[in-house]
Order: sequence, then C-alpha cells, then structure tokens
Amino acid sequence: MSEKQDSIKELAASIVENPKLLDETVSNFEGNSRRNRQNAAAVLSQVSKIAPELLIPYIAAIEDALDRPEAQTRWESLDTLTNLVAVDSRACDKALQGAENALFDEDNGLVRLAAFRFICELGSTTNARSEKAWPLLDEAIQCYHGDYEYLDMLAALIQFAEGKISPSVKDALKERVFFDSENGHGPLQKRCKQIVDLLG
Repeated sequence: MSEKQDSIKELAASIVENPKLLDETVSNFEGNSRRNRQNAAAVLSQVSKIAPELLIPYIAAIEDALDRPEAQTRWESLDTLTNLVAVDSRACDKALQGAENALFDEDNGLVRLAAFRFICELGSTTNARSEKAWPLLDEAIQCYHGDYEYLDMLAALIQFAEGKISPSVKDALKERVFFDSENGHGPLQKRCKQIVDLLG
C-alpha cells in the first residue's frame, strides 16, 4: 500500500474517531483546489466504507461533486454514494442524473465503472428504481461490452440481480446476458451464467 493510501486511511480513521474533523475535509472537498478536492474525495470515500452514516448530512455536496472536471473527484464521489445507498437511498436518488453523465464519460473508464456500480446499487433497492436504472445499465452493457472494465460491471450486475428488481427488469437483464452465458468464455461466461441462474 502506498504512503498516500496509508495517510488517507489514517485521516478517515481519525474522522470516525472525531467527526468534528469532517467539516475541514468537506470544506476542502468543496473548494477551488483540484488537488485538495481529489484528496478530500478519497478520504470521504474511505469514511463511507467504515462509517457511512457520518456522511448523510453531506450527501448534497457529494452529489454536486459529480460535476467537477477532474475524474478522480467524480469516481471517488460515486464510490462514496454507492456506500451511502444503504443508509439513505432516498437522498441518493438525486445523484442519478450526475451518475448518468458519468456513465457515458468518454475519457475515463474508472468514472464509468464507478457510475455503473452506483446505478446498480441504487437500482437494486426497489422495483421502481430498478426500472429507472435499467435503461441506463442496458445501454452501458451494449456500449462497453468487451472493454477493460466490463467484467467488473458484470460483478455489479450480479449484485443488481440479487436485489429488489422488477419482473420486467429481470426478464430484460436475463435476455441481455443470455448469449454470453451460453457462448462466452472464461470469467465472462461464468458471470453471465451466474446472473441468468440468479434470475431463474
């Protein structure tokens, strides 16, 4: 693990011990310095893994960060929002538009993958959300099939398939991955078959 990653984990742990430190991190996160925003975004992402409830008051600020120009701030913020779905899915609904824009970012695969994971996580929470999420996921599956991030996208789809998704979305997802579940190779076939099996 790099020295920078160590310091991010240490700062996140300090924030969990003393949440008053969160205000300074959020201030940097909302500031004008790209470097400070990126570093703060990484810290918030780490906090969301260990104490997501601390970030509930800041969800609007995290959603706003999806419009920042630098890729790292966007993908770290999407990762944070993915972890926040479990504690306040309703507040996370407002991030769907920003996530859609990130999903089709032509310049950065990490941003696209983070957006896909967030949309899967949010979409898996209710039938209605799954129906909003599915057209975006379906388009992304077609756009990025074969890309470097695609296997990780399939892993997120497995979790989506395990969630509270509507019957029509289940049918559409099964149809979308069925060919690869029968004719693919290696991890691609294995993950698609897992999705098909989950959907019955």
